Amino acid sequence: MRIIKFILSLAITCALVYTLNTKQNIGGTPIPPLGKFLSPTEGFWQNIEADSLVASGDFSLPGLSAPVSVIYDTDMIPHITARSTEDAMYMQGYITAKHRLWHMELQILSAAGRLSEVVGPIALESDRLNRRKGLMFGAENGLFELEKHPGAMKILESYTAGINAWIAQLDPEDYPIEYKILDYAPEEWTPINSILLLKYMSNNLSNYETDLEQTNLLKMIGRSDLDLLFPLKPMDVDPIIPEGTAFDFEPEPVDTPSTRFPLTETNNTQPKPDPANGSNNFVVGGSKTMSGNPILANEPDLGLNLPSLWFVLQLQSPDMNVMGASLPGAPGIIIGFNDSIAWGVTNARRDVRDWYEVSFRNDNREEYRYGDQWLKVQRRIEVIKVRGEEDVIDTVLYTHHGPVTYEGDFDQRAGLKGFATRWPGHDPSIEMLAFHQLNKAKNVEGILDALSNFTGPAQNFVFASAQGDIGLQVTGKFPKKWQDQGRFLMDGSNPEHDWQGYIPYAHNAKAINPEQGFLSSANQYPVPDNYPYYTYDPIYEHYRNRRINQVLDSLNRFTQLDAKNLQNDNLNLMASDLLPFLLDSLDRSGIAGEGLEILTVLESWDYVHGPDSEGAVYFDLWQKRLYALLWDEFTDLDVAVKRPTAWRSIELLKLDTAKHYFDVMATSKVETANDLIRLSFDEMVDQAAEWKEANDRTLVWKNYNNHKVTHLLKAAAFSHEYVEIGGTYSTVNAANHGHGPSWRMVVELGPQVKAWGIYPGGQSGNPGSRWYDNMLNRWASAEYIPLEFAPKGQQLSNDVMATQSFGPQEN
Repeated sequence: MRIIKFILSLAITCALVYTLNTKQNIGGTPIPPLGKFLSPTEGFWQNIEADSLVASGDFSLPGLSAPVSVIYDTDMIPHITARSTEDAMYMQGYITAKHRLWHMELQILSAAGRLSEVVGPIALESDRLNRRKGLMFGAENGLFELEKHPGAMKILESYTAGINAWIAQLDPEDYPIEYKILDYAPEEWTPINSILLLKYMSNNLSNYETDLEQTNLLKMIGRSDLDLLFPLKPMDVDPIIPEGTAFDFEPEPVDTPSTRFPLTETNNTQPKPDPANGSNNFVVGGSKTMSGNPILANEPDLGLNLPSLWFVLQLQSPDMNVMGASLPGAPGIIIGFNDSIAWGVTNARRDVRDWYEVSFRNDNREEYRYGDQWLKVQRRIEVIKVRGEEDVIDTVLYTHHGPVTYEGDFDQRAGLKGFATRWPGHDPSIEMLAFHQLNKAKNVEGILDALSNFTGPAQNFVFASAQGDIGLQVTGKFPKKWQDQGRFLMDGSNPEHDWQGYIPYAHNAKAINPEQGFLSSANQYPVPDNYPYYTYDPIYEHYRNRRINQVLDSLNRFTQLDAKNLQNDNLNLMASDLLPFLLDSLDRSGIAGEGLEILTVLESWDYVHGPDSEGAVYFDLWQKRLYALLWDEFTDLDVAVKRPTAWRSIELLKLDTAKHYFDVMATSKVETANDLIRLSFDEMVDQAAEWKEANDRTLVWKNYNNHKVTHLLKAAAFSHEYVEIGGTYSTVNAANHGHGPSWRMVVELGPQVKAWGIYPGGQSGNPGSRWYDNMLNRWASAEYIPLEFAPKGQQLSNDVMATQSFGPQEN
């Protein structure tokens, strides 16, 4: 009996040991091996606080050519001083990896289609899609092109060496906590990873195309209604490049074919970025500022996560002194300033990703039709390693258009058709060189020269110089297109549907020192009517940009405080445009009780989406219900479609020119616009009552909107919700649910550079660190931290938290 008990006890102990030290999977969710995770020597306890990472001291590193100083200020921003640019980049890689290693690697695993290696089959379809997008193919072309520029390649290699120097000295107990949760180890960084990161960002920022959706609509409703519902731009457009700007070049011709588009229906479309993302930047010349110096401001609005998207630092070497926001995984500063210039970016809404229908010769898919010939398909074998399962082999077909994303078993497409993607991101490019040159630029000429090497993602670069110049250029590699080219699915077998080259860099729209004294962009329509090239995107912004220009035009003694206030402005022009019309058109008969109370709130609302605003909630509920009723024809269809934009919906309601769409499909009555307004009001009242019953919070904007900043693993303990901030997607402060200003920066140039910045998180990627989210509440409260910028040859004098000295390691 004792032997049986002993054997049973031993079996249970062995099973427990195995379970605690083996990764489990419950309901498709990976669970770490708890024995390792709870281990006092290697587990998460080691990650609770890592003050030692920023402690003062002297260190040696392999690969440095001379001593490097790193000074941390009290917000854990490192200020790196090196005797060569290569050593500065080496140290940037080392320091960034020290604080953001898992964040860096996760992005690369996603971009490369390798998440399944870590989390198992739950990521398989995402991995297949990213490989079929050709992101690694584009990165390989980018690396090949960068190798032609030895100086830039040396910078990338130095940055890579710094990252690997940090990884090489890590023991398992030192791994960031996410590695322990997912039970895997970091791998060596390679130069192509940094290029792939930029391709990943380019994909995310140029992925909102609706070619296939609009092709379905063209077939469904016809060209007349399509043009009615989806005009190329708003009626009262306020373009990025001001009206009246002259373009001193002779445009290159574009031949327009007479052929038609293939009207192939599909329900398979790529996931789109959140349309609520809304960036802005602006620059004010000295003629309109209190100090007489230019003031530049920028806030790229993106999905907000922890660890934060950006990592702030200063880089100083004999030929460079630059500070600002970097992307963990890419060398240099992406948005920032040096002692002579400042720059910022917003996403340039431009349709640069086009779909082509490919016709294969037979089931072997070895050839595809092009004109009167059959061209060879190039095959790329993708081996996807899946944790806990057999490898998955996927063959991606490449045509001269690009990778065939949809064909065969990937979307269960029958027959001999496929959809290929044409995208400048697949072409050879040298964005990394562009940023390196921008970091060192001294004047407008240097800025424009640097941007000539920038391919994508297409960006609106706003800039200023200490000499007093201001400017803005719509920057990127833009294909020359005929009217409607790329708006719909194109015929891949027709050579006339191919792109006819690219718009020359010198022809990209720009404005320098405009008479109005300021420039701005907020993802709106980019060019005035006299710009000679076809310009199109399906989701131009229409409200934030006009509010910015309204404020800038009204102020003539502009200060950095005005810039901060404007970045945090919560006035909703869409509400001021729509709400008075709704209130005037509303049939008020029979409205009583709660409905009357809501009407009173709305009639006195100031259109400001403040955190404690009640009117903002009712307006948001009302306009969303109205929008849903207005376009119910385009809901629950068998094919993918796009619904009209908010600004076009408001135009159509006021003009009453789309009345045949106002009828609600679910009722027997033929509704008018006024009927929809009353019906949506009643539904809004009911929704508000339901929300109040379901929640124990007051119905104000900060509670209803529930702004979240979420850890990349969706771990609640590492995330924040109900962040007390105002704003919405159509306000300058475009904070909406989990999207918003990912980095706010204000720079005043002059004899001495003054700068401020903030973002929703902190410098550390470690949830146990005091610097993981120490900026979040200040960000929500519209506060900024001063960005102390040490002049060249000098180091910080104030607010020093730690000083680290790094020297070359002796062999």
